[in-house]
Amino acid sequence: MNVIQTEIPDVLILEPKVFGDERGFFYESYNERAFREATGLDVRFVQDNHSRSVRGVLRGLHYQLPPAAQGKLVRCTVGEVFDVAVDIRQNSPSFGKWVGAHLSAENKRQLWIPEGFAHGFLVVSEVAEVLYKTTSYYAPEYERCLRWDDPGLALKWPATNKIILSQKDEAAVLFDKAEIFS
Repeated sequence: MNVIQTEIPDVLILEPKVFGDERGFFYESYNERAFREATGLDVRFVQDNHSRSVRGVLRGLHYQLPPAAQGKLVRCTVGEVFDVAVDIRQNSPSFGKWVGAHLSAENKRQLWIPEGFAHGFLVVSEVAEVLYKTTSYYAPEYERCLRWDDPGLALKWPATNKIILSQKDEAAVLFDKAEIFS
């Protein structure tokens, strides 16, 4: 596994070793020991989530507050997404900053997003399927959502003709009004 540092040191891009030939390919999408050795992190995943979305769907920017905060290991198995993590840890040197990465079925990259980050993605292919492991169970009472287009965050999403949001994401709050990690 190759680990690529991002501009925010706690958010990592992971590239698996892929073995391919004329029949197709094989790779370990997750191996606890390899993850720990490559990242130095000892995390326990408790839930797997799987979404399917069409071009222009933007999901996020979601997070859960303590005691239900979630770390996420995200990958795209069909199509391509632009995946984003926003640091919402008030005492962090990268507070309010974000990183983005293209995750696709082709590049097989994964994004590690630790607790204390809001997460979202935009589908840039006709359709995309995203799978992600979480370190805490879904807890709607602790779930929060930041606006994807908050001018204070200045996220640079790939160009698309139309953004499709859920009602929950349409009702998201601006970063300066959000409940964040202290």
